[in-house]
Amino acid sequence: MTASRKYATIKTQMSSHFLKVSILASGSSGNCTLLETPGASVLIDAGLSGKRIVERLGLLGKRLEDVSAVLLTHEHSDHVSGLPVLANRYQIPVYANKLTSEYLHPLVPKYKGWRIFETGSVIDLGFMQVETFSIPHDAYDPVGFVVHAGGFAAGFLTDLGYATRLAVERVKHTDVLLLEANYDLNLLRNDPRRPWAVKQRIMARHGHLSNEAAAGVVEQVISARLKHLFLGHLSEDCNTHELAEAAVSGCLSRIGASEVALHRTYQNRPAEAISLEK
Repeated sequence: MTASRKYATIKTQMSSHFLKVSILASGSSGNCTLLETPGASVLIDAGLSGKRIVERLGLLGKRLEDVSAVLLTHEHSDHVSGLPVLANRYQIPVYANKLTSEYLHPLVPKYKGWRIFETGSVIDLGFMQVETFSIPHDAYDPVGFVVHAGGFAAGFLTDLGYATRLAVERVKHTDVLLLEANYDLNLLRNDPRRPWAVKQRIMARHGHLSNEAAAGVVEQVISARLKHLFLGHLSEDCNTHELAEAAVSGCLSRIGASEVALHRTYQNRPAEAISLEK
């Protein structure tokens, strides 16, 4: 089925208000999320091998053939390693901004399915509208996303050294938020395997969010609308679920938002799926 035929089918199936978020993987070794509406599905990033993406989708009863598009946040390998399979073998449309697509072109030199967007624009997929916004990270033109579908909004805010005012405003009124909590400061500082220069890069303003920084972002973006908060992109050796959750749950308690459900993400298996319906 061609992309245009897929989108025509999608638009006839939008009567139900439904959005499902399934984080297939999140961490320093690979990131990929499946978003589903009644009409179609998209992937946010493709940071697992094609084989593993197929396997993770299979655990959810899904196939790559059912995916209508892939949206890329930036060009780092833990977000794009599955791109050759998705683009070349499955010919799935790939949405990326100009600098990201140009960097990745040598990875898929014969691929003709790029859909280039301008950072800051809204991508209209028919079944979803996707806000794009710039974030501070050591990539060519990294972006965050807020996906609107079925009357719901899902925010994706990972791979950033700090939360700009723009990023905070964009994700402030979401129902579901995937937020980076990459490292525990003490574990990172005392990590014997990372050179000091690498530690400085991670802690810099174009690096990643610590647990404490993630808690600070939560305090800024909290609203009555937010119901589900995923803590993602955890370092495998410089963080733990318990440390990340302690920092963020303490913030939620302090600001009177304990009703927000905290969810774990995993590198080696899908996280608990969240279905939003009206």
